Amino acid sequence: MPDVKPRIREISEGDVEAIADLLTRGFVHRRCEYWIRGLRRQGTRSLPPDTPRYGYLLENEGVPVGCLLLIYSSKILDGKNATCCNVSSWYVDPAFRNYAAMFASMTQKRKDVTYFNVTPAQPTWSILEAQGFKRYCNGLYFSVPALSPGGGGMMIEIVAPDTPSIRDLSDADLDMLKRNAEYGNLSLVCHTADGALPFTFLPLRKRRGIIPVPAMQLAYCRSISDYVRCAGAIGRYLLRCGKPVIIIDANGPVTGLAGIYSEARGHKYFKGPHQPRLGDLTDTELAIYGM
Repeated sequence: MPDVKPRIREISEGDVEAIADLLTRGFVHRRCEYWIRGLRRQGTRSLPPDTPRYGYLLENEGVPVGCLLLIYSSKILDGKNATCCNVSSWYVDPAFRNYAAMFASMTQKRKDVTYFNVTPAQPTWSILEAQGFKRYCNGLYFSVPALSPGGGGMMIEIVAPDTPSIRDLSDADLDMLKRNAEYGNLSLVCHTADGALPFTFLPLRKRRGIIPVPAMQLAYCRSISDYVRCAGAIGRYLLRCGKPVIIIDANGPVTGLAGIYSEARGHKYFKGPHQPRLGDLTDTELAIYGM
């Protein structure tokens, strides 16, 4: 353990390359370019007032030895405007691990913020619970939407980064869909008799080994019931694209949707005044950095 106690400070734009190098050491399955790309995307996002752009670092004699990436956003939860924070990648060099718990607690202490973790490794579950986090998602539902009977008469429209407008869709929803399209995610609108419903899906890397067929993760829908309603139309479109399986966050089997539920992975945790809702992974590491 070092003689001089390291200090905590906010990550600045000038730290991006050093933080990327640090995270590459900590997450050996990720290349440095992955972290640089994600950090650059964080550098251009809109933020709630008085929130850090990237998160915090643990610094020893001017050198980063630990970091915690934080992705802040504003969302409507429980009918209220809430400041939310995705607690993302956390790493501390082995020589400074005694400071890791203190570092994490010092950077997640705002009582008005809803903190959530969407990619907790199993060994960290007990640590999160000791820090006051509660589980809000127990597993994943592996749906085969093309087998859903509904969706007749609905039209699918793809949203690109330069799409100027979408009929019956608000500017805020369009901006969200375009932003995700810029990240390489699939953004689309399902046109129904009642109007346009926005959806975003994340491509899964084959080497994750979750399932043996091509799949995508549902990253955004206004409600899971919207996805169930449009599943047939969406599924038939994605089947033509070679993506027969859509994975959604769930706490059990989803009524009206063909598929299989599993609690082997997909656990998600939160702490703070508002529980995040299922079906919204926008403004998280999964959407911004990639799966």
